[in-house]
Amino acid sequence: MTKKTVGYVHLEWECPSCGTRNKGIDKVCRNCGAPQPDDVQFEQVAQEELIQDEKLIAQAKAGPDVHCPFCGTRNPATADQCSQCLADLSEAKAREAGQVLGAHQKSAVPDVACSFCGAMNSGTALHCVHCGAALPKPGRPDPQAAKPQVKRATGMSKTTRFVLFGILGLFVLACIALVILSNRTEEIVGEVEGVSWEYSVQIEALTPVEDQEWRDRLPDDAEIVSCRQELRRTQQNPEPGAREVCGTPYTVDTGTGVGEVVQDCTYEIYDELCTYTELQWRDFDLVSLTGDDFSPEWPNPTLSQDQRLGEETETYEVYFATDGRSYTYRPDDLSEYTQFTEGSRWILEVNALNNVRSVTPEQ
Repeated sequence: MTKKTVGYVHLEWECPSCGTRNKGIDKVCRNCGAPQPDDVQFEQVAQEELIQDEKLIAQAKAGPDVHCPFCGTRNPATADQCSQCLADLSEAKAREAGQVLGAHQKSAVPDVACSFCGAMNSGTALHCVHCGAALPKPGRPDPQAAKPQVKRATGMSKTTRFVLFGILGLFVLACIALVILSNRTEEIVGEVEGVSWEYSVQIEALTPVEDQEWRDRLPDDAEIVSCRQELRRTQQNPEPGAREVCGTPYTVDTGTGVGEVVQDCTYEIYDELCTYTELQWRDFDLVSLTGDDFSPEWPNPTLSQDQRLGEETETYEVYFATDGRSYTYRPDDLSEYTQFTEGSRWILEVNALNNVRSVTPEQ
């Protein structure tokens, strides 16, 4: 994802000595003269306006400010010597930077009343124009009122939970019972009373089929019906012809008292998606032969020019009689099938669901 710079805005900090709000670029408090703390936390102003001062913007781009390790004076990142004590700044520690402060506050804010004289001031003002007193931050909520009210999750009722657990329990019991019945077997002697076979051949035909594909990936023999512009992919970097899609602008602390307003952007690439027709082999008909002997044969259908033989399937069944009950067994192949001559006796392994699991000749 590409970060796109919208512009730069002033930040502010609150003096820990007197509570006065100051511009982020102020090195000392405008009210009491206290120096800006090394660990000051910059905040967004109530209404952010993009800075036009190119010198200030260049300073913000240069990197976070540093504090002199000897006298604590704040200096720009490009400074080699402290502006206060002329100490070498090569070992100076840079301020923290990169913290996201919040969504870009560009909407106008209401006027604010001075707490001391009552005069109305612009919502962006730091000091009263009448008496010079520090003004409260507009729109700052009361700490108690700002606490979120935690709602207790209602969840589902006890009766609903009981019913759901009951249904789940019955389902599990049914699955267990099915497994037990499938695995519980008994041996029964059965006599072959008949056999059958079925040989099937699928006939395929060339049929016009409609489909969709990007223009550069169309089959060579495709006949285009129509094309339209559709989103093909989204990527992180710009490209000629790409559509830029950016999120909500937000302000990032540069560590200089100035915030960088950025947007996270992605780039959508559109291309022609075409509807086309193409001749493809599709199932057309199924031809089968059946019999009750041991000489199965494959069908030999007559094919037209645009037809061909497709998948072949063979199935076999053997029917056993045992004490008034009948069972069906399905051999895997012709070699096994031809062993079940009529009247021969076999030991059937039958489960509780009356399915024949395996057969062996009776000795």
